[in-house]
Amino acid sequence: MVIALEKKWIWDSWYVNDGTRWHGFFLQADKSLGDPDLRHFNVSQGHAVSDDLVNWTHLGTFLSPSAGPAWDDYTTWTGSVLRGDDGLWHLFYTGSRHSEDGLYQRVGHATSTDLHNWQRVGTGFCLDLEGPAAAHYEAQHAIGHWHDRAMRDPWVMRDPAGDGWLMYFTARVPGVAEPNAGGAIGFATSPDLMTWTLQPPVFSGGFGQLEVPQVFEQNGKWYCLFCTSSTHWSEAYKRFNPQSPVTGTHYLIADDPRGPWQVAPGPFLDGAEPCRRYAARIVETADGLRILGFADNGKAQFGGYVMDPEPVVVGTDGLLSVVPIRDAAE
Repeated sequence: MVIALEKKWIWDSWYVNDGTRWHGFFLQADKSLGDPDLRHFNVSQGHAVSDDLVNWTHLGTFLSPSAGPAWDDYTTWTGSVLRGDDGLWHLFYTGSRHSEDGLYQRVGHATSTDLHNWQRVGTGFCLDLEGPAAAHYEAQHAIGHWHDRAMRDPWVMRDPAGDGWLMYFTARVPGVAEPNAGGAIGFATSPDLMTWTLQPPVFSGGFGQLEVPQVFEQNGKWYCLFCTSSTHWSEAYKRFNPQSPVTGTHYLIADDPRGPWQVAPGPFLDGAEPCRRYAARIVETADGLRILGFADNGKAQFGGYVMDPEPVVVGTDGLLSVVPIRDAAE
């Protein structure tokens, strides 16, 4: 295991290199809860550093839900970190509130000079499913149709076509009869990382949810990593990919980060049943691409640690594949 804590479960994670070493950020919850399913609503964010993505030094908790009534007083979930033109590090994260039973998710924003001590920007609230583009989303909780009002897991990156910034996030679209066909990759834009404008989704369909998106480029192709459950494959995707449904990480592919995106053909990238690794990220190192994600293995044998990185290769057809390295700790 690569990132692990004796007394805490670890799950979704994200990474950034400051030019000298890697910083890993992750969701964590106390194992004293007993039931790993309880971790989602007893969460904080942890931070560790590494020179090689294998050996990590833990620096402790850096973000927790806000005290008192607030938009993020219940959970602070998955996000991403990048450096802005102002020299600050920017964290975009998911929040939910007690008064809504954690069923409505929104995006928050904090900044740091050292990647460990973070200050929310104002109240931290950054973006919701509001404004003209909200009509393109399942902006209210579709009770009985889906389990939450999805707007989470923001991935923020510089716009390669201009001076601004792009945000991708887990979302859903309205008016789709099959719940498992309503998943979407939401989209927003900003000139300065401070003011965001909601845009229509860049992709929808295929799955009930496309969690933890990550967008990156390799060899002129754009990839949008996402994770999903075997129970969230749509009927259309089951026809497109006739393999037995698995849980894990797959991806979309496009020629431009604004799309059009399509689900990558061929086998699901990194899946198993029960799930081996979930909420994976791909990072670029001097030795090539590496995939990291947390060990799942199902509730009865939940792993709760980030697994050792494994190589990812890009084929001549532009498709990704993982080169498994079995870890004796698994």
